[in-house]
Amino acid sequence: MLPYLVKNHVTMWKEENNQLVRHYEFKNFPEAFSFMTQVAFLAEKQGHHPEWTNVYNRLTIKLSTHDAGNTVTEKDRRLAEAIDKMTS
Repeated sequence: MLPYLVKNHVTMWKEENNQLVRHYEFKNFPEAFSFMTQVAFLAEKQGHHPEWTNVYNRLTIKLSTHDAGNTVTEKDRRLAEAIDKMTS
């Protein structure tokens, strides 16, 4: 697990409303933003970009494929798996 994630405040990916959703909590805003930056580079490399929200130390990532009708596809599952590798 990333050293700056707050243990017990990280959910696993859940499929909700045709999206893969995961919630994170970090020690502070800079650590949350740092993680978002790492995910941004990963997403850019895969050519698949998340919808996300960040409030101070909390981050929610939502993945769906817009050109497939806003539903979960293999592209979303690959990006989720890559993000998981960053947090294990």
